[in-house]
Parts: sequence; C-alpha cells; structure tokens
Amino acid sequence: MNGFFDSFLVEFKTPLTNPVLVFSLILFIILIFPILLKKINIPGIIGLILAGVFVGPHGLNILEKNSAVDLFSTIGLLYIMFIAGLELDLNEFSKNKHKSILFGFFTFALPLTIGFPICYFFLGYGFYASLLTASMFSTHTLVAYPIVSKMGISKNQAVAITVGGTILTDTAVLLLLAVIIGSYHGGLNQEFWIKLIISLVIFFGFMFSIAPRIAKWFFSKLESEKHSHYIFVLSIVFFAAFLAQVSGVEPIIGAFVAGLTLNKLIPPSSALMNRIDFIGNAVFIPFFLISVGMLVNLEVINNGPTALIVAGTLTIVALTGKWIAALITQLVFKYSGAQRQLIFGLSSSHAAATLAVILVGYKNGILDENILNGTILLILVTCIVASLVSEKAARRIVLTSDDEDFEVKDNNGTNNEHILLPIANIKNIGNLLDFAVFIKNRRAPNPITLLSVVSNNDEAEANILKARTQLQSIAKQASASETKANIITTIDHNAASGIARTSREILADIIILGWPQKEGVIDKFLGEKTKGILNSTNKTTFICNFVKPLIAHKRIVLVMPPLAELESGFQIWLSKITKLAAELSLPVAAFSGKKSEDAVYKSVQKYKLNSKIGFTPFDDWENLVVLSDQIRPDDIFVLVSARSGSVSHISVLDKLPAKLEKHLGFISRIIIYPQQFNVLHTNERYEDINPDSLSKGIETIQKFGKEIGSIFTKGSHE
Repeated sequence: MNGFFDSFLVEFKTPLTNPVLVFSLILFIILIFPILLKKINIPGIIGLILAGVFVGPHGLNILEKNSAVDLFSTIGLLYIMFIAGLELDLNEFSKNKHKSILFGFFTFALPLTIGFPICYFFLGYGFYASLLTASMFSTHTLVAYPIVSKMGISKNQAVAITVGGTILTDTAVLLLLAVIIGSYHGGLNQEFWIKLIISLVIFFGFMFSIAPRIAKWFFSKLESEKHSHYIFVLSIVFFAAFLAQVSGVEPIIGAFVAGLTLNKLIPPSSALMNRIDFIGNAVFIPFFLISVGMLVNLEVINNGPTALIVAGTLTIVALTGKWIAALITQLVFKYSGAQRQLIFGLSSSHAAATLAVILVGYKNGILDENILNGTILLILVTCIVASLVSEKAARRIVLTSDDEDFEVKDNNGTNNEHILLPIANIKNIGNLLDFAVFIKNRRAPNPITLLSVVSNNDEAEANILKARTQLQSIAKQASASETKANIITTIDHNAASGIARTSREILADIIILGWPQKEGVIDKFLGEKTKGILNSTNKTTFICNFVKPLIAHKRIVLVMPPLAELESGFQIWLSKITKLAAELSLPVAAFSGKKSEDAVYKSVQKYKLNSKIGFTPFDDWENLVVLSDQIRPDDIFVLVSARSGSVSHISVLDKLPAKLEKHLGFISRIIIYPQQFNVLHTNERYEDINPDSLSKGIETIQKFGKEIGSIFTKGSHE
C-alpha cells in the first residue's frame, strides 16, 4: 500500500513531468482562471498570462517550459496570426491598404526613432545593442485580437489597418534583425541579399498562386468530408509557417499569409470557420498565453536598481512609442477616440516577435541579461495594458456604432427576420443551406426554418416521420455554424399551398427555393408549384441553382430591371446580395439603368454596405442573352425579376427564366422575386377610396343578393 502511495505522490513532484497530468492541469487553468478573474472585471487573456506566471518555472515551478508546452505555444501563436489573416476583410483592406501602409510606417518608425537614442545615450548601450533593442519596440503581437474578434468588430476599419500594419512592421523588424545579425558577424554581403530575395519570391509565389488552387480543388472535390477540411487548413497553416522560416523570415509571417490565402475560401459564417475559431480559442491560443506568462521572471525586481531602470525604461518607451503612433494615425485619418484606443490596444502588446528579437540578440552576444530580463517584464506589463485598453475600446465601439452589417428591419423597427427553406430534394440541400446561412441576419432571433410538405394520402404519417428524420440531419449541418434551425413537417394537398400557408404562419420574410428540375422545364420553367408559391405569397423569394460550391465562385453578376428600386423588397434583396458578396469576398458586377444604379449607390453609402460594386449601363431587355458573352463559368448570375402586377414587372421577365436555363445553364444562378408591398404600403395605395361609399356599395350588393335569393326560394316552393 505504501508503495502505491509513494508512486502516486511521485507523479505530483514539481515540476510535473507526466504529460497527461500536465495537459489536464493546463486545461483546468484555461477553464478556471478566466472565469474567476472575470468576476472582478479582468479580461480572461490577462488571467491566462498571470496563471502562467503563477505556475511557471519562476513562480511555483509547477510547470516547466518543455517541448510539449513549446509546441502548443507555437501552435497558439501561429493560430492567432492565421485567424487575423483569415478574418481580415479583404474588401475593406483593399480600400484602406494605403492607410495600413502608413500606419505600418508610423508604428515601425516612431518607436524605433524614440527608442534608439534612449538606449544609446540614456542606458549607455552600443550601436548594435541600441538598434536591436529599439527595433524590438516596433514589434507587437496581436495578443488582444481574440477580444476584438469575440466582440464582433474584427471588420472595423481600425482593426483592419492595425492587422495590416502588424504584418508590415513585424516583417520589417524581422528583416532588420537578419541584417543586424549579418552585419554584426560580417556576413552582410551580396550573397545574403540574393538568397533572401529569391527565397521570399518563391514563398509568396507559392502561397498566392499555387496554394489557393490546391485549396479550392480540395474543398470542391471533398465537399462532403467536412472533418477533412479542418485538417487540410491546419496543414496549410503550418506548412506555410515552415516555408516562411526557410525563406528567412519568422513563421508568424507564414501563418498570416496562409490566412490571407484561405480568406476567400472560408466564409465567416461557415461551419469550417466556426470550427477554426472554436478550437483555437478553446485550446491553442490559451496555451500560448500561458506560455507567455511562464517566461516572466519577477525576481528581476531583486537584481538591483540597474535591472529595474532598464525594465522600466523599456516598458515606458515601448508603450509611449505605440501610443504616439496610434495618436498620429487617429489625427491623419480622423478616427474616433475609441478607434485610437483600439489601435493602441492591439499594437501595444509585445510577446512573440519581441521575444524572438531579444533572444536572438542575447544568444549572439549583442544584448546583456538586463535587457533580456527587462524585456520579460515588458511583455507582462504590455500584454496586461493591451488587454485592458482593447476590451474597453471594443466595448465603446460596439455601444456607439451603428449596424455595420445593414439588415432590413420590419415595420416595428426590429430585426425579426425569418428565412423559410422548403426541402424538396435532400440531395441538393447543401449549397442552399449554405446560402441561407450566409445571408441570414446574425442578430435576428428567429432560426432558419426547414420545411417539408408531405402529400395528404394514406402514407402521410409514415412520410412525415421519414421527412422529419431527414430534416434533423440537415439541422445538424446548420448547427455546425452556430446557426439555429427549426424543423417543420406538414401535410397538404400540394407543396405550393403548404409552403405558402407555413410562410404566413411563421411570418417568414424570405423564401429560398431550389431550381425546378422536372422534364420540360425550358418550355414551362416555373411550373405550377413555383407559380403557386409566388402567387400565394408576398415574400422576397430566391430561386437558386448552384452548380458548384459557393466558395468556388469569383464574381456576382447582378441584373436589375427598370424601376427595381421602387419595389418594397428592394432593400431586402440588396442587403442579402451584398452580404453574400462580403461573406465570399466577391465583387459585384451590376447591369442596370441609371436610376437603379443611383439607388444602389445611395443604399451602399447610407447603410455602409461593405461590397465592391461596379456598374455597366444596360437597357436591352428584349435581348438579355447578349450578356452571356460577359458571363464566366465561375460567376453567380443574379436576375432580379418581379411578380406580375408589380411596379417593375415587364412582360419580358416572364420569358427570361427559360432563356437562362437554355443559354446559361452551365453557371450558378439566382432569380429574385422581391417583396411587392408591405402592410403599410397596401393601405397607402387605397387612401383615395372613401370608406363610406364603399360600405354603402357593399350594403347594396348584399340587398340585391338577398332579393335574388328570395326569388329562387319562391320558385322552389312553387
């Protein structure tokens, strides 16, 4: 028995060596510390860093920096940079790339300019030591980025330019590090520059030319293997990090480039994106934050006044340089105070690249122990400051900003959007469900309703059970992207009346239908089912046929008839198409008249719709087929049609679906039937009618009817 207890106690001898016990302890830390510190309003990120200080080799020495901890720490750091590249709004970044470049220059040059004379003249270090230490001030790690991402403002312009500036300044610092080390050892020759330039050209060429094609092929060919998608993404991330390291720059640059490479192929609302965020924020990123805390050695305080002076000076200079860079950026671009704080918060934390620069300098004999210890303390202080400032600024932006993702509100001013997705063919539901998830308003409380209408016959009950089972599997697919899905199975004599009745019962705003697939579809495209739905409902209806996965498309071609902007559902479908374009990072090529173009531009500016839309004048509606020359196989062709009797309806629209099927059957296509009018608009149409005269007319008709009825009654009695 004693032997058992002895062997049991040996496992708990510190520092812990049992990998299972070490892993379980770190998971408990990830679980408990953020929850405890949240009760006293301290961000969870700080809790994890402090936990690392507490259990690390310079604290209670419960954990040590071994190969397993280093591995997970590296994965976490690469994950942060990868998510930053993946969540970067490329449309916004493209519009503001000059701002990112300018901020990158400010956040690189200002700390370097301030730091070098202080290290050289005030602290008394040599040229190489001062330059290397000053370059460390220019780096920063996006430690606080998970806070911004969690609060849903990762697409804010201030975040976009900060992320872009991070890559620019870190790349510049790491290249400067290579130059300093090469110069210090006398190896800064022509061969060094040729090797560096060629390796970087090969790296970026592979990542931006070959890797996207491989990823697109993989996602298209193995569309049903959802778990394989995540493994493939991880493979790309770490292989890119390795290639970057081989090319002469830090692996974090490779991880960020991998995020940019996969950006257009992983929509923000997709199930794959949800898995990436979940696993990263639950495991990998917390590991990195704990490992940062394990580096902190509080015994620096006891190393005499010199160590404290160096540590204090480094910390103050690092924070001051980043704050001045954020201030100048705010003044130049006229940002708000909250955006300045957010830029400062995101760019003020020093961790990975900072540590890499200092450790390389220390190992090469350029820097002494005081700089190393001071940097460790700087990492702790700046990470805490960055987390507090970023969370406060993010809250201010969330509370004061308007809806950046415009969504149409109902007559009561609320976002109660409800999407109805009838299921006719279970095999074709994948892309339709993805489309519904991508265009759904994330703030609307209603789920996506999946509907199956069963014929009213002797087998109705058995068919309902079968349909419900099939819909449950589809609902699981929706839940993978954290989208709520509701299941309805109903009995009706025909599908059209069942869909129309259900849309009224659940107060649906949008109906998404699959493309009709029956024989003779070209001659009579819509068929009785679709016509019945359109005639029986006043909902915005999308009829979709996606011939390939949504992520495989490169452009949206939008065609609008004259007066399309006057329809009540104009804002609804426009917001959904622009949201789809933003999700897939696709440009929109629009063909319309001048008035429709002006209406779209006004909506884009008023509601800050984040899509790149280009217009081409078009009015030859009798010959829409001429557009086929401008359509590419990887386009999504969107035709805005209209119900008969609506303000934008023209007779040629009734023939266009058949022509689309005949001439553009090889591409993905959507036909939109906008909501024709709402309740308020209905009342406005009949304001000029006198209700008194109307009621008198009804009474007269009723009297006339009674008299006719009495005549037939008398005749029957006779």
